[in-house]
Amino acid sequence: MTATSSAVRASLLAAALAASFAMTGCATTARDTQPAAAVSPADPWENWNRKVYAFNDGLDQAVVKPVATVYRDAVPELLRTGVSNFFGNIGDIGSAVNHLLQGKIGSGLEMGFRFLTNTVMGFAGVLDPATEFGMLRRNEDFGQTLAVWGVGSGPFVMLPLLGPSTVRDTFGLVADRQVSASNLAASSGDALAITSLEIVELRASLLDATKLFDQIALDRYSFLRDGYLQRRRSDIYDGAPPFIDEFANDPTEPKPPAPLQKPAPASQVPAPLPKK
Repeated sequence: MTATSSAVRASLLAAALAASFAMTGCATTARDTQPAAAVSPADPWENWNRKVYAFNDGLDQAVVKPVATVYRDAVPELLRTGVSNFFGNIGDIGSAVNHLLQGKIGSGLEMGFRFLTNTVMGFAGVLDPATEFGMLRRNEDFGQTLAVWGVGSGPFVMLPLLGPSTVRDTFGLVADRQVSASNLAASSGDALAITSLEIVELRASLLDATKLFDQIALDRYSFLRDGYLQRRRSDIYDGAPPFIDEFANDPTEPKPPAPLQKPAPASQVPAPLPKK
């Protein structure tokens, strides 16, 4: 192995260890460490989560973001698209299985055909002819499957190196990683290199989004947490979650006035008593 390749491998290794959110596909974490005034019921471990959040963001700012920026600027877009397609095609296997586990037979079979089409006609998934044929990617993960099976989400948790999650999604993540491109590697070193490339590619695709995130979020931790929980709820209900009245049990929220009662018809009005 040359000195140059060793340096690249070392950089990618550091990137893998510093991936604060990449496994969940979320935006970069922020630098806020002060706890909010009101604790969210979904986040009883907020004090600890904020510390982990600050740690993750420091690693992202120091290692992952710079490496991803160099990758985006140095690697041609066509090649980056091929890398993204390849990883996405591997992910389609897990999505197909989770569709079937959730009882979505039609979409599960479609995702299976999508994987086969891109593997055979798209040079192992580097190209994406399935999308041209109308077979769109519909991502499903095991965290969503657990939710469909009735498993509660549990508290929000900020995972070291992995980013925002819930207790349920953490267990789902362990299962999802069993179907990944790194499992195709012949050695642990190759698996690490593939995982590192996957992380860097994903981070590079989020550079513009995280720039906007840094500009608009006042409390970045709360913004990321609430955004993650809302997105996960939307994913579980396939984009159409049921309405929840957030103030239904809040005694401080003013209640709407009672509806006016219509006057009784004249036939139902009791006749006046006769005068004595």
